[in-house]
Amino acid sequence: MFALRKIVFAAVMVAMGSTMAHAETGAATKDIVIVHGALVDGSGWRGVYDILSKDGYHVSIVQEPLTSLDEDVDATKRVIDRQPGSVVLVGHSYGGSVITDAGADPKVSALVYVAALQPDKGEASGQLLQKFAAPNDAMRATPDKYFYIPPAKFRETYAQDLSPSEAQFLADSQQPLAQKAVAAPVPVAAWRSKPSYAVLTTQDHVVSPQLQRWMYQRSGAKVTEVSAGHAVYISHPDAVARVIEAAAR
Repeated sequence: MFALRKIVFAAVMVAMGSTMAHAETGAATKDIVIVHGALVDGSGWRGVYDILSKDGYHVSIVQEPLTSLDEDVDATKRVIDRQPGSVVLVGHSYGGSVITDAGADPKVSALVYVAALQPDKGEASGQLLQKFAAPNDAMRATPDKYFYIPPAKFRETYAQDLSPSEAQFLADSQQPLAQKAVAAPVPVAAWRSKPSYAVLTTQDHVVSPQLQRWMYQRSGAKVTEVSAGHAVYISHPDAVARVIEAAAR
């Protein structure tokens, strides 16, 4: 009888050890990689970064050159390659096209589109933007074919939720987007094989809410609507962080 008890006890301990190891593995923090959109850099994501970091996630921000789709995807892949574990890949605006391509990386477990373009294979960013007219078409091109928004129109177009000083800083620190970047079709649509989540901005003047809804319904993304403009990641960092954490879980 004593020997039997020892066997049973040992079996229970082995089972408990296996369960605990599984729980620790399941609770392992995923890495978050964020890809900013056109006209801005990654610094505007500080609010979301702080929330995710406080909640135990490891967050990396890609700084894209915005010179071509291929170069922006390459910049994103370099950051993905540095991550030790599986990755939730987040894209805002034009960054949605970037993660649609870069998200095919086997390390990427889920995609999060934040007021972002979500092209299918063979579609280009500019092609999608023409499907539904943006509510406020303020975009202009430089002689060497880089897109920007005139500073006087930046807040009403991109950042109506932000204070005048915040919007002015974004306007004066714009990083223009190469026209050839929005003309390039994506060679693969990672959302066709991986789960996707979306933040739909109902007051957006850059990527129209109608276009967002159409794209996200097509992909079957899990959608969270936020009454915000295009700079939702700055004006509503809590809402954006919650969607990213849902994707990570």
